[in-house]
This record gives sequence, structure tokens and C-alpha cells, in this order.
Amino acid sequence: MGSLTDEEVADSESQVTPFAKAGVFSKMSFWWLNPLMKVGYKKPLEDKDMPLLGATDRACNQYSMFMEKLNGKKQSSSHATPSFFWTIVSCHRRAISVSGFFALLRVLAVSTGPIILKAFINVSLGKGTFKHEGYVLAALLFICKCCESFSQRQWYFRTRRLGLQVRSLLSAAIYKKQQKLSNAAKMKHSSGNIMNYVIVDAFRIGESPYWFHQTWTTSVQLCISLAILYDAVGAAMISSLVVIILTILCNVPLARLQHKCKTKLMEAQDVRLKAMSESLVHMKILKLYAWEVHFKKVIEGLRKVEYKLLSAFQLMRAYNTFMFWSSPVLVSAATFLTCYLLKIPLDASNVFTFVATLRLVQEPIRLVPEVIAVVIQAKVAFTRISKFLDAPELNGQVRKKYFVGIDYPIEMNLCSFSWDEHTSKPTLKNINLIVKGGEKIAICGEVGSGKSTLLAAVLGEVPKTEGMIQVCGKIAYISQNAWIQSGTVRDNILFGSSMDEERYHNTLMRCSLVKDLEMLPYGDCTQIGERGVNLSGGQKQRVQLARALYQNADIYLLDDPFSAVDAHTATSLFNEYVMSALSEKTVLLVTHQVDFLPIFDSILVLCHMERLSGLHLIKTYWQTVKNLKTL
Repeated sequence: MGSLTDEEVADSESQVTPFAKAGVFSKMSFWWLNPLMKVGYKKPLEDKDMPLLGATDRACNQYSMFMEKLNGKKQSSSHATPSFFWTIVSCHRRAISVSGFFALLRVLAVSTGPIILKAFINVSLGKGTFKHEGYVLAALLFICKCCESFSQRQWYFRTRRLGLQVRSLLSAAIYKKQQKLSNAAKMKHSSGNIMNYVIVDAFRIGESPYWFHQTWTTSVQLCISLAILYDAVGAAMISSLVVIILTILCNVPLARLQHKCKTKLMEAQDVRLKAMSESLVHMKILKLYAWEVHFKKVIEGLRKVEYKLLSAFQLMRAYNTFMFWSSPVLVSAATFLTCYLLKIPLDASNVFTFVATLRLVQEPIRLVPEVIAVVIQAKVAFTRISKFLDAPELNGQVRKKYFVGIDYPIEMNLCSFSWDEHTSKPTLKNINLIVKGGEKIAICGEVGSGKSTLLAAVLGEVPKTEGMIQVCGKIAYISQNAWIQSGTVRDNILFGSSMDEERYHNTLMRCSLVKDLEMLPYGDCTQIGERGVNLSGGQKQRVQLARALYQNADIYLLDDPFSAVDAHTATSLFNEYVMSALSEKTVLLVTHQVDFLPIFDSILVLCHMERLSGLHLIKTYWQTVKNLKTL
């Protein structure tokens, strides 16, 4: 692919959100939103009207920054595993500090209201300290309210933006980690679990930056409010403090139960999502065998378990909400009762100040149950994602770049492979294999001898327990079961690559797809259903072969691709595809069709040696083969 022209670069830069280039005043006043507002005023907004994200907000850049920080911490600390939470905090330390400053500014601006109100009352009672004090207090109140609105908007916007960045980098990290999971880790983290990590857990962690500032600003606002109350009613403030402390202490044990209940709820949700996804994927089989009612009962049973845990969690949350919402009434009642018992004089100044301050006390107290619930959910979500990101990975081989004229693209020296890394009996043992560039190798053997495992080992999908393996070049892999994505036939063949008409037409010819495309209603633009439902098994396999051929790889791993087609088509594909189109490529072909074997450069026979009387029987059986390697 060629480089972008100046016009394309300028066009892409013009589509980036104005926020990326906005100045300080524009960001503070949200002036950068005006162009989008004008478009929305003229017509309904469409997808093309939405600008692109700036470089800072893009998931790829956020993920790169996160991995750079994480790898740096891993190198600096040789013993302890770096925390994902503190790594994310270090990546966004500046954004957290700036948003925290606006949160503090908002709390200070809100807290000035009762103080200014008390000064107003003193002025009205003729207790002013200087002339025109009322005008000064009115102007000061206006400025404080403007600061409150300004700081609150900046706090909300910056924390929501920070949450979006954290959510995007976690989604990217989960996606990348899923591609490198070991087989043992895949047993613990199913597709339903991983879907839950991205949809639920990453979302809740993305909401946590806003609530993070709520945790400490709530405490600061509460302390300031108690100080104002002490100034207004004196020692009666102690009764308010006692009521608040008792309310919080009554909810501490319940918060621990909420944490345990939330953990069990997420685990139940994982099980239910896994069952639902498997049922939807295999819906045709369920309909064929009339198993819908049985699976419906299974999913309903799982849903009932989840519903019980959800009900218990919401009941605890409702109790928290009731306690904290009723506490302001108890605070005011206890304070006035204390004033009566201690004979503290109540006049207009301290009564109105107390009532105004009570609003400052009510807001943080009412937010406490929300803060507790969000902190619990975020902690559970972070624990789950951290366990997933710490899961063991495949210890695959290092794949090097392919150079023209390289002698051995694939080398294995005394290698042993096992799907279970901790087993004492490996799946493949003592594998010695050297493949020359452009060599065609057939792999044969009985069922379960490890043919597909050998190809998976070349791909790096099977953990290597012993030996040394080195693979050089770009690999194309064709599995036994054809993988088809939703889209057109052309999309499945190109697979994101640019269109080359000549290469594309030659690919269709080599894969015997021309006649099949003529039979389809819209040719190669025909929409393929879910998992290739409107294609036959042979057509799906040939589309998969065409996809691999169009990618122009260096090494081709073919796992019995001709088993899904008839004998005539298999012969045509072998001659046109393997021997002609891949004549200069390195090919490893798993096959059971003996007719093709004499044409190969080498034949690998995988077998259990204890079942045979030695290598002599293998040589006798394959006496028609000109060259033989035994694994």
C-alpha cells in the first residue's frame, strides 16, 4: 500500500474533533462544541457528522501508553508484579489531578453559600462591618455560584473523558490478552467471561474516575459543613457528628456483605452468559433435536440463581439508601434537641445558617450509599480483570521476518509439545523437523496421532515444554472446519486487504470458485449468513482457501482442506492450488489421500511407535514414496 497523499492527510486532520486543537478558553467554555451544535441545528446528526477522536483519546494510543508503563514497571521491579490499578493511575496522573482540582474548587464554592448567607443576615440586622457590604456580598455570591457551575462542568466532563480512556485501554488489553491465552487459562476464562469483562467490568471501571473524586470530596464537604455548624450552633454540632458516625458504622458490615454478594453475582452472570451464548451458537442443533425446552429450563434455572443474588444485593443497597437519606432528618432533630437541652440561643442568624448548611450535609450523606456501591462494583471488576490479565500465556516461538533465499523457514530441534503444560506425558515428543524454503511436505498418520497439533505447534498455539523451535515468515493457516465471517464473499476473501483485480481473479480461478459465484444471486457480493449458513461445506472450504491464497503468505499450513470436497474437485484444487499457485511457497499439508503423496518432496508419518514393530514397517508401507521422514 502506498503512502497517503497530502490531500488525504489534510482531509483526515480536518475530520478530527475540534477539542484536539482547542485552546484553554475554548475548553473551559466548551466553545469547541459550537460547530457540531450548528450542524445539529440545521439537520439531524448522522454518523458522518461526528468527528474523529483526537490522538490522545484513541484506544491504540491509550493501550500503547499503558503497556509501556507496565513493561517499565516490570523491568524495574524484579520481584513484585506491578499493579494494573496503579499503572493506570500513573498513566493518567495529570488528568486525575486536574479533575480533582475542579472537584475541590466546586466543594469550596458550594460551602461559601451558608457563610455569605450569615453575613447577609447580619447586614440586614444592622451588624455590617463596612458601608456597601451588601453589594459586595451579592457580587461575591454571584462569583461563587459561577465558580461552582464552571468547576462542576469541568469536573464532570474531564472525569467522564478519563473514564472513556480507561475503558478503551482495558477493552484493548482484554482483546490482546485473549489472543495470547494459554489453553489452561482458556478453560477458566470462557468466551462468556471475556464478554462480561469487556461489557460489564470495563464499563464499571470506566465510571469509577467520577466516583473516585466523589469519595474524598464527600468527606471534605462533610468536614466543612460540620465546621460551619459548629460556628452556628456551637457544641450542639457534636450530636450531628454522632448521628453521622452511627449511620456509617451501621452500614460497614453490610458493605462487606455487598462485596461478597456482588462477587457471587458476577460469577453467576458469567455462567448464565456462557450457557446463553452456547445455546444461540448451536441453535440449529437444539431445534433439530427438539431440545429447546430443556435448555430453556437450564437457562431459567441459572437466571433464578442470578435473580436471587441480584435481589439480595439490591435489598442491601435499598437499606443503605434508606439509612443515609433519613439521617439528615435525624441530624437536624438531634441538633435542635441538643440546642434546647444545652439552652443554646437560636436567632435568625444561626437558624438560617444551620438550615442552609444542612443542605451541604444532606448531599454528601445521601451520596454515601452510591459511593459505597460503586466502589464495591469497581473493586470486584478490577479484581476480575486483573486475574484475567495475569492469566498464563502461550510460550510460543519467536517468529522472525522472512527474507528471500532463507534456507530453513521452519526448524524444530528435540521439541516436545503439550496442550496441558503441567502434564508428564506430552502430546508430541522429540520432534526434529527442518523444512527448506519452497518445500512441499505431506503429513500423514492415523486419527489422534497429532497431525493438527503439529500445525498448531508451528503456529505457536501449543505450549512448548522442551526443545527449540524457530519459524520465519508470514503464515497462512487453513483449518479443518472452515471459518467464515458475516459479510460478502468478497469481504471473506480480501479479509481487509486492498483489492487487486488481477490477483483476485486468479485466486478465484485457482480455488474453483468461478462457477459457484455465477450460481449465487449477486456473485461475490452475495451476503453470507451467520457462519456461512447459505454456503455448502465445500464452498466454505474453498472460500477459506481463497482467503489464504490472496494474503500471499510465505508458509501455508493446510489441515486436510480437501476432505470437504469431492474427488474431482480435490484433484483440481491440488493441482491448481498446491502445485501451481503455491509452487514457490513452503507448504505443510495434512492429508489422508494417498494419491497425492508421490508428488511431495517429503512425507511425515506421525504414529505411536509402541504400536509398531519399528521403522522398517513404516518404510515398507510407504515404499512408493521417494523420500521419508519419520516423527
